[in-house]
Amino acid sequence: MFDSLSDKLANAFKKFKNKGKLTEADVKEGMREIKLALLEADVNFKVVREFVKTVSERAVGSEVLESLVPAQQIVKIVNEELINLMGGAQAKLDIAPKPPTVIMMVGLQGAGKTTHSAKLALMYKKQGKNPLLVACDVYRPAAIKQLEVVGEQIGVSVFSMGTDTSPVEIARRALQHAQKHGHDMVFLDTAGRLHVDEVLMAELDSIKEVAAPTEILLVIDAMLGQDAVNVAESFNNLLDITGVVLTKLDGDTRGGAALSVRHVTGKPIKFVGMGEKMDALEPFHPDRMSSRILGMGDVLTLIEKAQQSFDEKKAEELEKKLRESTFDLNDFLDQFRQIRDMGSMEQLMGMIPGMKPGALKDAQIDEKALSRTEAIILAMTKKEREKPSIINASRRKRIAAGSGTSVEEVNKLLRQFEQMNKLMKQFSGMANGRTRKRMKMPFGF
Repeated sequence: MFDSLSDKLANAFKKFKNKGKLTEADVKEGMREIKLALLEADVNFKVVREFVKTVSERAVGSEVLESLVPAQQIVKIVNEELINLMGGAQAKLDIAPKPPTVIMMVGLQGAGKTTHSAKLALMYKKQGKNPLLVACDVYRPAAIKQLEVVGEQIGVSVFSMGTDTSPVEIARRALQHAQKHGHDMVFLDTAGRLHVDEVLMAELDSIKEVAAPTEILLVIDAMLGQDAVNVAESFNNLLDITGVVLTKLDGDTRGGAALSVRHVTGKPIKFVGMGEKMDALEPFHPDRMSSRILGMGDVLTLIEKAQQSFDEKKAEELEKKLRESTFDLNDFLDQFRQIRDMGSMEQLMGMIPGMKPGALKDAQIDEKALSRTEAIILAMTKKEREKPSIINASRRKRIAAGSGTSVEEVNKLLRQFEQMNKLMKQFSGMANGRTRKRMKMPFGF
């Protein structure tokens, strides 16, 4: 996501470096590079034109021309305007004062409505809500079955009435069911089409009239690029959507939709899909997204991911083991899993300040190697995990065979564990006699 745009903006900012003062000609040349970078990222042309005009007017002003570090000031202005372009502040989901809160999910076929209905239901289930998923798509083959499968996967009830009942009647009956069974959030998974048409919109408008949704969220595939903006404009004109869910932002997308949708429709992006897993959904923060685009990292999201994966009870046990120098391979595996649950290493590294999103594209981080590490530990006996020193040559051969790996990989893991154990003992010794602060994040961060 945004790899190409980030690189091109970085090159544009180089135009301003090593200059004591900036002239209008300098600003014009740099803005041309920024304009090309945005257009190549598939940002809407009108949006680019207004963005460049605003940044140029501020950049040519005295605040930059008289600055001792004009290059930094240019980056600051671009950052602020990117944030404004994407909505300024985070737009949260509205919750109805009287339950249930009805969320109507709309969009074209294949955008990810069913999956993201489930992702949202899971997100709010974790916050203490009692969501209900409703199968209003009676046209797409296996649509109802898909919703039932993901509903079962996340432990959320699914309301369906088969394919012979109209979607409008299903929505009406679903609301009655929700009130009767105490569901405080209802997600209506509606049908899509390959393109916007009158039949689709008439049906959605009828569902809207019956369900009186608190939110109408348009699910858009970010891979559509410029077409995503046209889709958003069409749905907004006909349904007056309240927000957007932008999917597949973890894919090889140029990012233009994220920078254009808010400006063109006037409606905020509320959530972004960052992967296939059910928990791979993030609230959209314009300031954090701008930081990622400009290579400034996203520490707040990184911390939030760590807190979600953090197990306080296990952290207390780990602290005790570190004090007593009894850290073993079971603990190593627990910490490994907590870090892995935060997301892919490439995504996590992209959130670190100074690490550009595309910086790791040639590093070839082998996610499968992480799975092999887990397999090696699981192939060990309980006694071997608790006391790795007993793992001799014959045991290493058995572990390699049991995990489908090589003896060399087993040896490498044991060396890594031994190095970590030594480090733990050093930290434990340094902290001895002092007041220890309880760990608030998984080990390694």
